[in-house]
Amino acid sequence: MTRSGTASEDWGPWPEDPVAAAATARVSVDPRGTVTGWSEGARRLLGYPPEEIVGRPAGGLLAEEPDAGTVRSLKTLPRWNGQVALRHQDGHRLTVNLLAHHREPDSDNGAGEGDGDGGWFLVCALTHRPSPAQDDALLKWAFAESPAALALYDTSLRMRLANTEMERVVGLSEETMRGLLVSEIVAGPWSIRTERLMRRVLETGRPDQVQVSPQLSGHQGESVWTLSLVPVRGNGGTARAVLVVGQDTTEEHLARERLALLNEASVRIGSSLDLARSARELTDVAVPRFADFVTVDLLPSVEGGEDPPTGPPSSPVRLRRVAAQSVLEGIPEAVVRPGTVTTCPDTSPAAESLATGRSLIRALTPAALAAWEHDAREQAERVRKYGFHSVLAVPIRARGITLGVATFWRHRHQEPFQQDDLLLAEDITGRAAVCIDNARRYSSERRTSLTLQSSLLPGRLPQQVAVEVASRYLPASARAGVGGDWFDVIPLSGARVALVVGDVVGHGIQASAAMGRLRTAVRTLADVDLPPDELLTHLDDLVIHLAAEADSAQDPTGGIGATCLYAVYDPVTRRCALARAGHPVPALARSDGAVEFLDIPAGPPLGLGGLPFEATELELPVGSVLTLYTNGLVEARDRDVNHGLDTLREVLARPAPSLEDRCDDVLRALLPDPDRPADDVALLMARTRALDAAHVATWDVPHDATAVAKARKDACRQLDVWGLNDAAFVTELVVSELVTNAIRYGEAPIRLRLIRDRSLIIEVSDGSSTAPHLRRARTSDEGGRGLLLVAQLTRSWGTRQTYTGKTIWAEQSLTAF
Repeated sequence: MTRSGTASEDWGPWPEDPVAAAATARVSVDPRGTVTGWSEGARRLLGYPPEEIVGRPAGGLLAEEPDAGTVRSLKTLPRWNGQVALRHQDGHRLTVNLLAHHREPDSDNGAGEGDGDGGWFLVCALTHRPSPAQDDALLKWAFAESPAALALYDTSLRMRLANTEMERVVGLSEETMRGLLVSEIVAGPWSIRTERLMRRVLETGRPDQVQVSPQLSGHQGESVWTLSLVPVRGNGGTARAVLVVGQDTTEEHLARERLALLNEASVRIGSSLDLARSARELTDVAVPRFADFVTVDLLPSVEGGEDPPTGPPSSPVRLRRVAAQSVLEGIPEAVVRPGTVTTCPDTSPAAESLATGRSLIRALTPAALAAWEHDAREQAERVRKYGFHSVLAVPIRARGITLGVATFWRHRHQEPFQQDDLLLAEDITGRAAVCIDNARRYSSERRTSLTLQSSLLPGRLPQQVAVEVASRYLPASARAGVGGDWFDVIPLSGARVALVVGDVVGHGIQASAAMGRLRTAVRTLADVDLPPDELLTHLDDLVIHLAAEADSAQDPTGGIGATCLYAVYDPVTRRCALARAGHPVPALARSDGAVEFLDIPAGPPLGLGGLPFEATELELPVGSVLTLYTNGLVEARDRDVNHGLDTLREVLARPAPSLEDRCDDVLRALLPDPDRPADDVALLMARTRALDAAHVATWDVPHDATAVAKARKDACRQLDVWGLNDAAFVTELVVSELVTNAIRYGEAPIRLRLIRDRSLIIEVSDGSSTAPHLRRARTSDEGGRGLLLVAQLTRSWGTRQTYTGKTIWAEQSLTAF
């Protein structure tokens, strides 16, 4: 059939109802059950004129009393329907279908005049019906003018009817489409799938639904439609046709796509505190679902961690390309490569967006390209080459600061950017801006922390005879933040050496600053020559004081906590004293390849207070390797600490050309990515040495003043053996003064010891714990100048307490001889 006009012109006018309003009986009843309204239809149904029924009880119209269920429903439900037996005026009984609505007060239900006090409004349709011809005309009219796209297909899946909306959507008339399959009307894989589902609907008699994305006439780009497939049954219930109802759900589909993209952006962008990675995540999210080519350009000062100046950037704008992504392999559309700083023309979308501080959409028309080509010829050529037709630029702003601009381009997507796309791009870019700004600020703080930390850690380990040392320090990755791990090698008197490894809880500048204070404190306490357990006790007190200062200053870090391992090795006795405060146990690798973790009492972490520390002393074989480390080496989220210790044991048991190589082997075995450790790692290895009798000379000195001369002679004789006769004069004076002080002020036993290291060490021990000190002698004093002479003639001097008394020592440089 061919339509030449409206549906009324094709199938005739609306069919006239011969009974009009009288086709429905309408009655209103007040809350007391009195009839308040009576329509002409009610008169025709029961024969009563209004004047005989209005004002009378409605119950008199019932042919029988309603059952209890009906009464209960009328009291509780807002609406009731069912069959009711009524009595006609002439006395005969009528059973009718009645629909009753509970009426709100003052409601206008059109039933006639009422009291407006609520009650019920009752309606009953009369049995008169229009003719079948009239019904058919109405059905044809409804089908033709339905706002939904409708098409009727027979059992052969051939189209029989299509309404006006379907003709408009497909772009073909019903006459053209009649008798064709879906796949013959609209080509594409989705049409074959639709036919398969239509055939299943005919076989099963159950409706189905399918979502398709056809390329339709008059639609720019891809559209999304939901097709409802409904079986049309004949008199026997058999499906005789399939009604296809099409609904355009493109907007709903796009809205879901935008929400999905926003959700993906919230999950994928900002997975790290790396600025460039956050920018790349923005481009990866946008391509290919939103744009075909995306660039992220930042102001050059941003990557330096500085705050860019407020307001729009000055012209010409200089930008650094941080990230780019494309649907094409190799990103051939890009003129500027990541990492390059370039001047952005004022006519470009990026510069215009930064200048105005607002997002913008531009159609890349020939006129627009001509204006742009003068300042950026190469970019304009790429736009033409790849067929770009639309661009969207969004400033990257966070905390009121403009950081750069994100630019989105389309050439594969047929649809140009619309206002909804701009809002979506702003949301995505806004999320990325916060992450980029956080990364920028963190990078600045991280650089400060690393600078502070590197200035506090030893730049070069001191050379000494006691041990051969090698070390490694790896700061944590950007995600974890710089921590407070540290290590140190401290030369002590008597050719001894202290080995220290510590770890401050937390990350950031506060942890680095606390680490520096603790390292300084350990060096200061080491100079006093305290035993390891006593040193940790003093260090524990210091941490408690630092934590109290942090609390009083309302430090957000919530105080200071730390662990520490302190060891002192004496190459003369080959004895090593160790104590630890909550720190991992050290490993000892012997020269025969055996590796053990030393059994040292754990001790509480620093800062708890009130708990003792216990030292352990053991003899170390010459050539054994003592390994100290922080927990970042052996602990990991995806690995048990025991597994890390076992791996460390295996690596230390293997032969290595040097300590430096062994350090590298340990890091490779225990850290999956040594360049990005999850936590700070400090590693210190020390291979023990020994000073034998050829380097050490010891004499017992009688507690008698006459023994001073012999002590001088013994010292000079030893210097002659060592070939250090040039140092004899100074050595005689120092030995004389120290031995004299020990005899005069100390107690037996007295012992003199010379140690030849990189310097000459003179030690005098006695049984008294009283420590000497320098004093200024008056002109008339006969004594009191001995220690002053020692201090002037030697490089350094000092005293240390021992379990049996004290030892006074002086170190004499040999470089001058």
